[in-house]
Amino acid sequence: MAADTSTLTVLAVGFSVFALVVVVALAVRVGKLIRTYDALVGGDEQSSFVAAVGRQTARAARAADEVSRLREELAAVRSGLSDVVRHVAVARYDAFSDQGGALSFSVALLDDRGDGVVLTSINARSETRTYVREIRGGASEQALSPEERDVLAEARRAAPSPAGSGRGA
Repeated sequence: MAADTSTLTVLAVGFSVFALVVVVALAVRVGKLIRTYDALVGGDEQSSFVAAVGRQTARAARAADEVSRLREELAAVRSGLSDVVRHVAVARYDAFSDQGGALSFSVALLDDRGDGVVLTSINARSETRTYVREIRGGASEQALSPEERDVLAEARRAAPSPAGSGRGA
């Protein structure tokens, strides 16, 4: 009988240790669940999980409305950019052989449709002449000089200048 009692005691102690390990593991898991729940309800012990989900759903709906509004604004800004001068090219050159320093220049200023102007300044020793040629769809109704044609072609090929840089391509 003594052997039976000691065997039962060992089994009882082993079962108790096993039960204690299970209880500790469950306590750790419950602690994690409580921390997760507190994070969901925002630390408000009076709040329910359903109320917390409702608040999060409302926040998500407000965020979706804001994203939708921002998309509309971005579309409006993008459509307005087609009218903005974004393709720019500059060429400096010596218009006359008797003058050095490349003081003459041509500048092409175009929007995305190829509309804009070519501005040319021809500098001589005693005078400066400035010409402006209107450009529609990448072409001018007036005859262009070789330098003006080159700067116009360069501006048409140029990527749009970066927003806010204040510089051309």
